[in-house]
Amino acid sequence: MRKLLLAAGCAATLLGAVGARADVYPSRPIIMIAPLGVGGSTDVVARIVAQGMSQVLGQNIAVENVTGAGGTIGEGRIAHATPDGYTIGIGQWGTNVANGAIYPLTYDLMKDFEPVGLVATQPFLIVARKSMPANNLKELIDWLRANAGKANEGNSGVGSPSHIAGLLFQKTIGANFTMVPYRGAGESMQALISEQIDVLLNVPGISMGQIKAGTMKAYAVTAPTRATIAPDIPTTDEAGLPGFYFSFWHALWVPKGTPKDIVAKLNDALVKALADPATKKRLLDTGQEIFPPDQLTPEALRKFQQAEIDKWWPIIKAANIKAE
Repeated sequence: MRKLLLAAGCAATLLGAVGARADVYPSRPIIMIAPLGVGGSTDVVARIVAQGMSQVLGQNIAVENVTGAGGTIGEGRIAHATPDGYTIGIGQWGTNVANGAIYPLTYDLMKDFEPVGLVATQPFLIVARKSMPANNLKELIDWLRANAGKANEGNSGVGSPSHIAGLLFQKTIGANFTMVPYRGAGESMQALISEQIDVLLNVPGISMGQIKAGTMKAYAVTAPTRATIAPDIPTTDEAGLPGFYFSFWHALWVPKGTPKDIVAKLNDALVKALADPATKKRLLDTGQEIFPPDQLTPEALRKFQQAEIDKWWPIIKAANIKAE
């Protein structure tokens, strides 16, 4: 009898310890995988959000850049990671929508991830090398049409938002020129600064410092309203390309099978981080627009992502965009 009581006591102690470990998640550092290169908008947003969430959770969240194949390698790492809450991933329109129509993936974008929450959205700036003779968007379009045989445009990789937006830009202005893919927005921006490429669609947060420094020219923001971070740059409507809008968003996911209570805790940390004045300011200063509170739930992200897939996959497939 005494042995039975001791065994029962040990079992209860063990179960209590397991329960305690579950209750104190996270009990060790977390990895946030950013599937694109250092210096791009996904990397910048990842580091701001990771720091904000770390402060809420009381554990460090380290950003790890896992690049290659338009973000599919990094997303694969997230999808196939242990679903224990210690690997989370940041993705965006390109990695978690467009790639499904472009690459033969080893994972399903909707079935192999648990959504955590939307983060923020942003437009592009239409920018060009500093020696570009055009002084406004209309002159830039005229130059691109006249030099279509030799002009080139950079992007952040096949299927990336800047790639798709660049193709739509070419179609809209009626000129085809060479697309040059890079491993991320940071690399494509450096190529523009060194004048290896002529034109680029890049986000305000990545471009504004260089624009102010005079290392590149800015012509328009691809949105119906001016960007807070770039109030002097006209919209495409104002600059002579009415209706040409393109914005893309970022969000967080974890591997399929991650316990719901852990997903809820990560979502809570994300929501609190986005509401923190310091984190919010850092995101706004990079040209981000934070989603309203009612769109920050896991279910809202699931519905939003599915709607984006339904909208964009037919367009991408009709354009016959394939992985190179």
